[in-house]
Amino acid sequence: MNDFVGTGTLVRLALRRDRILIPVWIVVFVISAAGSAKASIDLYSDPKSLAEAARTSNASPALVSLYGRIFDESSLGEVSLFKFTAFGALLVGLLAAMLVVRHTRTEEESGRLELLSAGVVGRYAALTAALIVSSGTVVLLGLLTALSLIGSGLPATGSFAFGAMWAAAGLSFAGVGAVTAQVTEGARAANGLTAAVLGVAYVLRAIGDSASNGSMQWVSWLSPIGWSQQVRAYAGDRFVVVLVPLAFMALTVAGAMALIRRRDVGAGLVRPRPGPPTAAPSLRSPLALAWRLHRGAFYGWLFAFLLLGLLVGNIASNVDGFVTSDSAKEMVEKLGGVNGITDAFLATEMGVMGLLASAFGIQAALRLRSEETALRAEPLLATDVTRSRWLASHVLMALLGTGALILVAGLGSGISSGASLGNTGRQVPRMLAAAAVQLPAIWLVTALVVILFGAAPKLVTGGWVLYGVFLLIGQFGSVFNLPQSVINLSPYGHTPRLPGGDFSVTPVIWLTAIAAALTLAGFATFRRRDIG
Repeated sequence: MNDFVGTGTLVRLALRRDRILIPVWIVVFVISAAGSAKASIDLYSDPKSLAEAARTSNASPALVSLYGRIFDESSLGEVSLFKFTAFGALLVGLLAAMLVVRHTRTEEESGRLELLSAGVVGRYAALTAALIVSSGTVVLLGLLTALSLIGSGLPATGSFAFGAMWAAAGLSFAGVGAVTAQVTEGARAANGLTAAVLGVAYVLRAIGDSASNGSMQWVSWLSPIGWSQQVRAYAGDRFVVVLVPLAFMALTVAGAMALIRRRDVGAGLVRPRPGPPTAAPSLRSPLALAWRLHRGAFYGWLFAFLLLGLLVGNIASNVDGFVTSDSAKEMVEKLGGVNGITDAFLATEMGVMGLLASAFGIQAALRLRSEETALRAEPLLATDVTRSRWLASHVLMALLGTGALILVAGLGSGISSGASLGNTGRQVPRMLAAAAVQLPAIWLVTALVVILFGAAPKLVTGGWVLYGVFLLIGQFGSVFNLPQSVINLSPYGHTPRLPGGDFSVTPVIWLTAIAAALTLAGFATFRRRDIG
């Protein structure tokens, strides 16, 4: 039998399963890039303010480490999108890799791929179909992003180079996902290994970009994110560099296909370590089990949020120099605060970290559905563990986990910004307060997943769709001058803008009350439905 037979059928199946998820994330990426371009074109209306902003960014090691270097300080397109160059490539790469793992290792772990393989499905069909879907997604994302940037008023050549840069990053990490899916026996382990590779790639890129001399800049070329960045959209448009990630993808895909022949369906190259015959006392409760299941991902997120908080706080001391024109200061204050450009910047970035923390909450709450569909919940509930206790254990991990993440980010921002500004004793409590007010909106989004799990479990991934909609409205509603009634649909639009803004307890109470009501409704509906 042909090793690729059945690929087309599996492609159609994957597209049907992701018919909502893929379009939503494409729209999120496209609108994010176009919104940033449109806002920046309005902000930097004269070459002097543009050059000053670029020089200030390049002079800040923290900014360069976080976002990358601006290669052409006179390029409006590059300055407009420098936050989306390396960081955007990271996110596109994560999307591409997770799509590959979702349609390979996840299918094997659930047993569905083994059933399909009993029919007319070749050995390489599943991996090939996953790569087609993942690659097609990032190529379409890059093309639509380029067209949206052209529509925003940026040069066509640079816009297509930017789209090619994002697509190249996605293709590179689609290959990484193909390899990690062969190594482990679990989808979460494969995604964790992929995230580790992404983290190393981002750090290597940061080391090379922030090097003060040419002796270490070559380190960026060890990173797929660094390769994408070297396309230099709007600053030379070096399309030939795209050949490097394409060659990398070809090598990783060839390696993944070679590894497929060395393992059985459902097995990984690295066998999981067998556990003890009896559980330790610390694991003999639903909450302890939930902690065991979530702790690996939580530790990774916690470290990332601490690092991000420290970086954002360090950048705060340079904001006055980065935003030079009056129109730029007015826009940042509009987005993030009212009592100073530094507070406005910190409030805006804390809002972004609130959005990121919500992603962990959604991921943690979705573990309920994966445990149910993998038939691990039913045997547990056949014991004296009640439905409410089981559900509560995972919901607590989601709620407490997001709280820990955002507060650690606030603590890191307070320490770092306080050290930079010379007032640590004042900044730490201010930033912790700014972090704490994000929690009601974060918990509301998590509660939406809980109610979907209880009432309509097959639609539970719609939590990601709602998250994408809230992200767009919250981040770009004011930029696009959307009506206030539309902006009010996003819970993030009701969060007080701290530090620097006016605090009102009313929206905090309402958001918390709605989150609590949705969570309780999720518990009530789950108790009434069948498992599975």
